[in-house]
Amino acid sequence: MTTLSFTEDGVDVVYEGTEFRLERDLVEDATQKDYFDVTDHEVLRIVETDPHISGEARQIGDIVDEQ
Repeated sequence: MTTLSFTEDGVDVVYEGTEFRLERDLVEDATQKDYFDVTDHEVLRIVETDPHISGEARQIGDIVDEQ
């Protein structure tokens, strides 16, 4: 299971027991979108080759605003 934790500066990821951080610039470069417009599903696709995605996609901007 992959865990994503979003902040204004990037995403903290736990993938198969390994913790790492995707910086905001890296996410923007990978998606060619503004960081706050990227969805959690898009970030999951960066991390995993074939992710199991369920539920509705949420923009990082909305997730950070709720915290």
